[in-house]
Amino acid sequence: MVEVSHLLPDYAGLIFWEGSKRFVSEPLDEAVSELPKKVGVFVDASEDYILQKIRDYNLELLQLHGAETPDFCTRLKTLTLDSTGKTISIIKAFAVDHTFNFAGLNTYQGVCEYFLFDSRGPLPGGNGTSFNWNLLQAYTLEVPFFLSGGISLADETKLFEFLKNPASSKCHALDVNSGFEIEPGLKDIEKLEQFMDRLGIAGLN
Repeated sequence: MVEVSHLLPDYAGLIFWEGSKRFVSEPLDEAVSELPKKVGVFVDASEDYILQKIRDYNLELLQLHGAETPDFCTRLKTLTLDSTGKTISIIKAFAVDHTFNFAGLNTYQGVCEYFLFDSRGPLPGGNGTSFNWNLLQAYTLEVPFFLSGGISLADETKLFEFLKNPASSKCHALDVNSGFEIEPGLKDIEKLEQFMDRLGIAGLN
């Protein structure tokens, strides 16, 4: 993760869910100062656990992949400010398939700075597969979103088409992971460079 910092990604994700092959359990080395904004990824974690990770890793954003409610998100932001003196931004992740109801996200408006749309699968995230991005035509809220779910070099043409589509108007960034890994947690720098060069972006914001 540290090695990709020279590519100037907007965010770097640190996964704090033990069910993930990319689970972060050790302190980061000195090169952590070179990382972009650090995002802590959690799944139905307790408030105390999240607050401790914010302190330990100087997290700036939280990506929540569980059943976290709007009330939980609001309380977490308040606790973080009171406990650490810092304002934290929240990315609430949702698993999307043809049955997903975007209207159900209304209660998260004003609570979360971003949404993240991932593919539905056996894991709460990181299934390495994409969903039908045309489903995002049903998304009409103002909250910007991260597009996730198995994105790889093979999706170049599809991404260009999606970014021309009005459904992408609120797309803030692309979340890439398994499609650019040599092994879990170890990124393929050459592939990432190709991807960013072809799209001409480091993010969408």
